[in-house]
Amino acid sequence: VGRGGWTWYTGSAGWMYRLILESLLGLRREAETLRIEPCLPAEWDGFRLHYRYRETPYRISVSQVRARAGGDRLVTHLTLDGVELEGSVIRLLDDRQEHLVQVSLAG
Repeated sequence: VGRGGWTWYTGSAGWMYRLILESLLGLRREAETLRIEPCLPAEWDGFRLHYRYRETPYRISVSQVRARAGGDRLVTHLTLDGVELEGSVIRLLDDRQEHLVQVSLAG
C-alpha cells in the first residue's frame, strides 16, 4: 500500500516529453522518416530544434507566418537543405552531414 504511485512519477516525465515532442511540436519518427506536423499556439512565432538521427544532426526551424489581410492564406512549406519537399515528411539519412530543415506554417 502506498507504493503504486512511484511508477506514475517516474513515467510521467517520459510521457510529458512525448506529448510535447509529438503533439505540440509535431515530430514523429516513422522508421527512417521524420514527419513534421506542428500544432502551435497562435501566439508562437515558431521554434528551433536540434535533432540527431544516429550520427547525423538535423537543425529544424519552424516558423509560423500570419495570414495576410484580405483573406490570402499562406501555404505550408517544407525544405530540406534548401530543396522544397511536398508533404510533411523527410527521409532521414545517416551520412554524418548536418542537414537544415525549414518549415513555414500558415498561422
